[in-house]
Amino acid sequence: MSLDSAPDQALVADVFARDCTSRSTFEDVADKWPSLILIALGEGTQRFGQLRSRVDGVSERMLAQSLRTLERDGMITRTAYAESPPRVDYTLTDLGSQVATRLRDLADLLEAAVPQIDEARQRYGS
Repeated sequence: MSLDSAPDQALVADVFARDCTSRSTFEDVADKWPSLILIALGEGTQRFGQLRSRVDGVSERMLAQSLRTLERDGMITRTAYAESPPRVDYTLTDLGSQVATRLRDLADLLEAAVPQIDEARQRYGS
């Protein structure tokens, strides 16, 4: 293969491609609970109970599942301490921090736009 040839399609990341790792990770991160967890962890290292309190409405089961998914995708680090009672901290990785920053920007935009959103919803009839 010459240097002028197009790259092998298997090596090209494309979030629109069904089988691309970036797409499945995008789906994981963009889901409701994981995105809120990432934003919360953008505020600093937290324990399970702190996250459960911070992310209003998340069940223990969904929080645990989301944390496992985020850890698998390299967004967070789970650190367990041999203490009594056991302590586990969750922290963003460098990649997780970058993603959390962008999600926080989106959240800030949406929070500032609540009056516009409410008006649009009222016009729509919901």
